[in-house]
Amino acid sequence: MTNKNRSAVSLRYNSRIKKAPLVTAKGSGLIAEKIIALAKENNIPIKEDPKLVHLLSQVDLNQEIPASLYKVVAELLSFVYKLNNEFPTKTKETI
Repeated sequence: MTNKNRSAVSLRYNSRIKKAPLVTAKGSGLIAEKIIALAKENNIPIKEDPKLVHLLSQVDLNQEIPASLYKVVAELLSFVYKLNNEFPTKTKETI
C-alpha cells in the first residue's frame, strides 16, 4: 500500500559543474515510493526530513536549489559524506 502523503525529492551535486545542488526528481505518493526504491536499490543514502522535502519540492526539476536552502542542504550533504566515509575525521594534521 502506498502512502499518498509521502513525498520525496532527489538532489544531485557536482561542485565542478554547478555551484549548487540540482533537484533531479520529485513527487508524492507512488512517484515518491519509486524515487525511494531507486535510491535504496542504488545504495543512495536517504534522509527523512518532511520540512526540507516540502521546501525542495517547490524547486523546478533540473534547477539549482535557492541560496536560502544552502545551509540546510550543506548539512544534508555532510550527513551523506559521513555515511559514505568520503571525508576523514578531523585530526591535528587536517585542521
